[in-house]
Amino acid sequence: MTVPITVQQIRTAAKAVGSAANLQSVLTSLDRYGADVGLDRLHRLVHYLAQLMHESGSFKFDKEIWGPTPAQQRYDTRTDLGNTPEKDGDGFLYRGRGPIQLTGKGNYTSFRDWCRRKGYRCPDFVADPDAINSDPWEGLVPIWYWDEATGQSLNRWADQNDIETITKKINGGKNGLADRIDYYGRLALVVCGYSPDVSGAKAFQRAAGFTGDAVDGDVGPKTRAALHKALLARSAASGDETVRSSPVVEETVIEKSVPVPVDRPVVPEKVEKEVRQKSSWGAWLTTAIGALGGLGTWLANANPQLIIILVGAGLLCGGIILFGGEWIVRRVKSIRREIEA
Repeated sequence: MTVPITVQQIRTAAKAVGSAANLQSVLTSLDRYGADVGLDRLHRLVHYLAQLMHESGSFKFDKEIWGPTPAQQRYDTRTDLGNTPEKDGDGFLYRGRGPIQLTGKGNYTSFRDWCRRKGYRCPDFVADPDAINSDPWEGLVPIWYWDEATGQSLNRWADQNDIETITKKINGGKNGLADRIDYYGRLALVVCGYSPDVSGAKAFQRAAGFTGDAVDGDVGPKTRAALHKALLARSAASGDETVRSSPVVEETVIEKSVPVPVDRPVVPEKVEKEVRQKSSWGAWLTTAIGALGGLGTWLANANPQLIIILVGAGLLCGGIILFGGEWIVRRVKSIRREIEA
């Protein structure tokens, strides 16, 4: 059994326009390394991606925006991040990179060592911090956070549907908890086949057996519990399914995701044909009007003598066709018969 998390599902659940390249990095690493850390179960993936969508602004950011702010200026001497106590540029050099931002020399070192223990042939991120923002390493940073950086794999709490503890482990507190919960609900609804809005939540609640005032479109604790149960039902009990992500193609412009019903009506073939036909006639008429308009503009600015010559030539050709057309046709037929004989 395969568990697909597609680009379109993620974009539909997103609340902002993100970067196709950043999303590609995340999915590339999930495809290659997700199963190594247990991220091949659908209910875990939804928790994982919901956290990343909050942390990166729906995959809009993959590096820290540097001011520097007063807090960023203090990075330079933060030994708790593995930087030196001297003001030697460590803060900027090891600034945040990745969907969950890797910050400080100590974290760059730990991430490098983890990759090497896993057998991944990675660059030396301490010597070349910018290498973090290359594939597959950029998308591997949050996998490291999920698997080891917090002290224990977050799969344990994802299996318990404990988004609050997951948030504390990643953030160190509850910053952005409401937004993370919202992202979880939106993505879980989309993956389960519903739109990520109030109407989709109500439809899911009714399908899950909610009645009366419980069908309120709010993805609260009971609805999240029902979503978790639905996601578990879609995950194989053996946990051996693979992650399959649709490839992302880098785009110059990314259209904003618009929530749509899952079962959209198909346009009848007859109606679609009529629409195409009308569109073709409309395009022809528009082209003809444009051509006439262009001719009129040219005539208005042309030399009068040239216009007289062109009109005369046109009348002459028209007369030949009108009065001599029948003779020409007969003559052509006669020549053809002579050749065939």
